[in-house]
Amino acid sequence: MTRKSKGASLRQLIAKGCIAMPGVPNGAIARQVEHAGFDAVYISGAGMANATAGVPDIGLLTLTEVVQLAGYVATAIDIPAIVDADTGFGGAENVVRTVRELERAGLAGCHIEDQEFPKRCGHLAGKDLVDVDEMVGKIRAALGARSDPDFLIVARADGRSVEGFDSTVKRVRSYVEAGADAIFPEALQSADEFRDFAKEIQAPLLANMTEFGKSPLLSFQELSDFGYRMVIFPMSAFRVSMKASEEFLRDLKERGTQSDWIKKMQTRKELYDLLDYDPNAENWSPVGDR
Repeated sequence: MTRKSKGASLRQLIAKGCIAMPGVPNGAIARQVEHAGFDAVYISGAGMANATAGVPDIGLLTLTEVVQLAGYVATAIDIPAIVDADTGFGGAENVVRTVRELERAGLAGCHIEDQEFPKRCGHLAGKDLVDVDEMVGKIRAALGARSDPDFLIVARADGRSVEGFDSTVKRVRSYVEAGADAIFPEALQSADEFRDFAKEIQAPLLANMTEFGKSPLLSFQELSDFGYRMVIFPMSAFRVSMKASEEFLRDLKERGTQSDWIKKMQTRKELYDLLDYDPNAENWSPVGDR
């Protein structure tokens, strides 16, 4: 019997209803997401750039780097993962390679945005958009490149803060007609806009609940009721961990000991359990028994 692909698993999930997808920058946090009982994971482009390279989310990681980092995540977990593929790392020809490489790395899908390169974080000013025809060409190239028809191609629309809501809706209709499997409207600015966008676009929709951005923090249930099928929390776990480590390092510098932080730490056993690692096992495998 052929094992169902992770793309097929993801499609099955969103066909049933809305799913929450916490964002992760690496495989360890992805395992935590899986252990917490979530059904899917989102691999944040900002998370990979910020956490791994210590650089801002402006397209500085190469395709090769993103494939390697996202591949680590995909192989560390059993649940499906989708990844931020920025602008596809170039034109339509580059998108073909992007999709093929990400599919081979074990991802369930990716999203490609309609910004010009170099891209910017979706919630910052100063974005420029490519022509609709160029984005449509990228979508069609992505669809033609995949060997697994269930690999999810998500078109991200960054036009709300550039051209306005109505123009973005018009653009996205072209993306749906081109065959995009799902739509990611970035930086909508009110609950009404999230609701109205779902009424206008007949396709599976992804909502981004990033903090400190242009969008209000709506609940998973609200977005599900509007008709969204995926809700991502791209940087939440990373931001919490960064704030905690900042406070710890400040205290360590001042006091010279970590003793007061022991109860706040993940223990060695908890880490080994997360990684499926038994140091006493004779035939330990990194895959474990999952």
